Amino acid sequence: MSSVCAVVVAGGCGARFGNPGGKQLVNVAGKPLMTWSIRAFDRSAFVSHIVVVCPAEKMDEMRRQAIDPYNFATPITFAEAGKTRQDSTRSGVEAVPAGYEYVAIHDAARPLITAEVIDRAICSLRCESGVDGVVCGQAAIDTLKVVDGNRIVETPPRSRYWAAQTPQIFALETMRRAHAAALADGFVGTDDSSLVERMGGRVLCVDSPRDNLKVTVPEDLRPVTAILLGRMSDADAMQNTGILTPLP
Repeated sequence: MSSVCAVVVAGGCGARFGNPGGKQLVNVAGKPLMTWSIRAFDRSAFVSHIVVVCPAEKMDEMRRQAIDPYNFATPITFAEAGKTRQDSTRSGVEAVPAGYEYVAIHDAARPLITAEVIDRAICSLRCESGVDGVVCGQAAIDTLKVVDGNRIVETPPRSRYWAAQTPQIFALETMRRAHAAALADGFVGTDDSSLVERMGGRVLCVDSPRDNLKVTVPEDLRPVTAILLGRMSDADAMQNTGILTPLP
């Protein structure tokens, strides 16, 4: 058995997206938004189980619309979402079946992730001794400002900053201890890595493409859809020329 289980967090209510039904089932390039994320983990060489975290009342609908029509090879189970993303992630981590060493946590609203990026990040964690986790992301390219209200008080060197994405991949037991400690202390982090960091864990950044975008508001759908359609067009062109390659 592969030692990696993916936790795909699809528990948000879509408040900023403006859709009362949430955004996870919105059609994007012919598939529900969350299906693209699940598809990438299904194609990973190292992931052999996927836990989808969503509200209990949406589990049947999500399975019917976003999972069953696509014949995924990887077993998929569900965990109930909590009131916050951190609660939802903890639920998903606790639902990982026995026998797994690592957990890869991913926002379902990042549909552009690919199996290649997932596998590279997993290999980075496995091959680096003494590391508790890895975070996919990008070194900052914009100038950053520290402000008080709207008044600039500092311009820090951007060489020290990264924009964090998902997946974020950790040793499973480390992630479980980090969640237990955060719950006991009433700590709420801005991402999964922050829970491990506060325990003194060693987490590395792993470079991932800048197009690993997150759909937060409706206007985010335009670039995401364009990229997905472009990938499908590229794959069709390669097949037409006799170069067979799987779609990312």
